[in-house]
Amino acid sequence: MRALLISSALVAVFALPVPLYAAPASLLPTEPEVAQPASKLAPLDAGSAWTPRFAAAADELARALASRDEAQWAPLLGGQWLSAADRAGVRGLLVDRDSPFLPALFSKGFAHRAILGWSAPASLGAAERAAIENGQEAEALVCWAAGGDGTGPWPTTAAEADNRPGRHYACARIAYSIRGETPTWRAFIERGEPA
Repeated sequence: MRALLISSALVAVFALPVPLYAAPASLLPTEPEVAQPASKLAPLDAGSAWTPRFAAAADELARALASRDEAQWAPLLGGQWLSAADRAGVRGLLVDRDSPFLPALFSKGFAHRAILGWSAPASLGAAERAAIENGQEAEALVCWAAGGDGTGPWPTTAAEADNRPGRHYACARIAYSIRGETPTWRAFIERGEPA
């Protein structure tokens, strides 16, 4: 009798149209993701603890780039980790007559600089804003432009800081860290294609 019950149960299991342990449904979203608007840029607050750090890094980077000496600018852009293609790209930006770096760093007129950060969402509270300000790492965009009064036009999103020919400003992203005993930073330069 017991053998009959077990065999009946096995027959019932194998007769089911859907396996007991079916493969899970796809974990990939079936709906396309909604595109998020680009984060807006805003000038770094003059009272921020990060502003003098980024200003000093920007000055050092501008001097190195203006020298056109790869031995000076390459260490600031990653040194041994800077790929050959990225080195060639930066060399090109420093000599290409359509590059925004030529007027921004090499013009005889006064060059202006803007240090831009990403605007924090309005939903952040005071404690969250203080935590960001007191953090050990930060990023900013540093842009240079010649002439004018220094009010712009500056990029309004990071996508506009691509150093594409025709831009009125040249930009670099600087990642800064105060972890460890010695503060460190590294710059990144995007190279956009002509429109």
